[in-house]
Amino acid sequence: MENPRHTATTGDNAGRTVIAIHQPHYWPWLGLIDKIDRSDRFIVLDTVQFERRGWQNRNYIAGTGEPVLLTVPVEQAGRDELILEKKIDNTRKWRKKHYRALAEHCYRKAPYWNDHKDEIAHLYETEWENLAELAIATTHLLMRGFGIETPLSRASELGDFPGTKSELLAQICAKAGADTLLAGQGSRDYMDPEVMNRYGVDIQWQDFQHPRYRQHTRRSTDTFLPRLAAIDLLLNAGPDSLHVLRQARTRDRPGSAQRGTDLPDRRK
Repeated sequence: MENPRHTATTGDNAGRTVIAIHQPHYWPWLGLIDKIDRSDRFIVLDTVQFERRGWQNRNYIAGTGEPVLLTVPVEQAGRDELILEKKIDNTRKWRKKHYRALAEHCYRKAPYWNDHKDEIAHLYETEWENLAELAIATTHLLMRGFGIETPLSRASELGDFPGTKSELLAQICAKAGADTLLAGQGSRDYMDPEVMNRYGVDIQWQDFQHPRYRQHTRRSTDTFLPRLAAIDLLLNAGPDSLHVLRQARTRDRPGSAQRGTDLPDRRK
């Protein structure tokens, strides 16, 4: 059995506690699952502002042609509404629509659909009211499917953090007892190492490499669809999914898996 946490640079984190912090995402993509797998603990950042037209309530899955965007409708309140406060608009029949997209239109013929269909069906049989709870439930489902056992907590459960950006992340790391933050490349634009160092926290950059794998909806890997929700890998590779994800970290040609349909890049 592989180690619970496997980094691309074995030995670099000896004696250190690595933490990952990220907003909750509905059916998170592989970059986030990779970050969780590399960490000793994952903190769901539910205490920041909800991002409209972001990825907290939507993601792509693989259609037979173009990717299919699943969006959870949310109630519109103030612009300063926090993620943990965001309510789902259940006046719209989104659960039935999303389940049919997965079960009938996109993954019915996927190699490992039958292995996970009951758990997915149960997810959509549940009447969700809070967006963060739904997003965390999809994350837990994927973690179980991949075999990732990283402990997951919510920032709102740890306490109040008055900081913003780097200071906020540093405060959460300090409260969680972590000395290393695993950060995505997209956070280089605002991450301040000096602020992190004041809290005794080092930054480790994720440098995520997207794996290429056989997708049942594509005739060849030349038309591979990258940056989909991680459920796409799970339903196509089943018990080999974690190995496929980890193996990509040592690939010699960074970015080679990015060819194909140009979906939005969310490497943060």
